[in-house]
Amino acid sequence: MNIPATPADLNAPLTSDEFEALEDILDDLRTRGEDVPQWEFCEGAIAALLCTRRLILPSEYFPVLLGTGDDGDNQFQDEEQFTRFVTLWTRRWNEVAQALGADVETLEDERTYEPEVMDVRGAVASLPDEARAEIGDQELPAFAQVWALGFMFVVENWPEEWAAPRDKEAAALLNEALDSIVSLTEDDTDPPTVSMHTEDGPPSVSEARLNDFGAAIWAVYDLRELWQSIGPRVETVRKAETPGRNDPCWCGSGKKYKKCHGLN
Repeated sequence: MNIPATPADLNAPLTSDEFEALEDILDDLRTRGEDVPQWEFCEGAIAALLCTRRLILPSEYFPVLLGTGDDGDNQFQDEEQFTRFVTLWTRRWNEVAQALGADVETLEDERTYEPEVMDVRGAVASLPDEARAEIGDQELPAFAQVWALGFMFVVENWPEEWAAPRDKEAAALLNEALDSIVSLTEDDTDPPTVSMHTEDGPPSVSEARLNDFGAAIWAVYDLRELWQSIGPRVETVRKAETPGRNDPCWCGSGKKYKKCHGLN
């Protein structure tokens, strides 16, 4: 997949309309590929990719994330749609990277990373009775569940970049942080106390879920700091053993090493 050039101003935060534009593009892609995820899933993937030990380029992760395979750009309507998607994606990427790079001490800090997640259950609960009846018993994701699934999708698809380090303290930090995110991939079964959809909407999210969500955000910060401090994996280069002078030469000539490549 050839990633197109994008406009120079890529640091402007996305507006709500632009988030909707991203979702619209994904909806359109889904008409040609059922594995294309929702934006919240992509939001979680961006956070994970920014934490991953090695920098993974868009040309590597887009085909995996969007389920498009090697001919991914054929899934987009045209070059204009593809460029629009990449531009919006890059702006959100930069925004998240800036937030994760900020020295924050509280989640109330305006610089703190705020995942773009939806309270789907709260939104459905706020619908008129007739519209809610049309949805029926359809299973709805818990708050931040899709975001967490997107994060863990990256961890599972690039496991070599998330392998536990040898240092025991670092390995324990890695496991604890990932456990915080994994907990959000599960359902919210505690009694709901608040709606994240509207201030006065029907309760749809539990207090425990909100606490877990806060812990997961801190976990993202911990993971980014961990891998940045350790750095990319370095492959060990092993030198081949030199044959003894009377051993058969490694080249397969049938001669002794001393009378073949051992002469050099």
